[in-house]
Amino acid sequence: QVQLVESGGGLVQAGGSLRLSCAPSGRTFSNYAMGWFRQAPGKERDFVAAITWVGGSTDYADSVKGRFTISRGNAKNTVYLQMNSLKPEDTALYYCAADHLFSTVVDGRGTYWGQGTQVTVSS
Repeated sequence: QVQLVESGGGLVQAGGSLRLSCAPSGRTFSNYAMGWFRQAPGKERDFVAAITWVGGSTDYADSVKGRFTISRGNAKNTVYLQMNSLKPEDTALYYCAADHLFSTVVDGRGTYWGQGTQVTVSS
């Protein structure tokens, strides 16, 4: 059973940056597209960004384009979310997701999910 573990969340002032990481544990992990979602209190979980296994294709929510960058580590099994120019409205619990199909990750129906890491942006 694959478990996804997120890290890198925290408290930052508006305009600041954070880098989130997500890595699998449990067994060998290959050929998975991965993505990030977020959920603010009282709101639905929203898509943030996704990347294919080889890293050749990415997708972003309009609200984060130009500010956030998703990437994979050299070993491909780790995914990062570099978040720049953070805004208070970016405050949320950020989740990592993975699935063999990129479209399934984007649609929020990924097979594997992490427990989330909290990002809080103060004004």
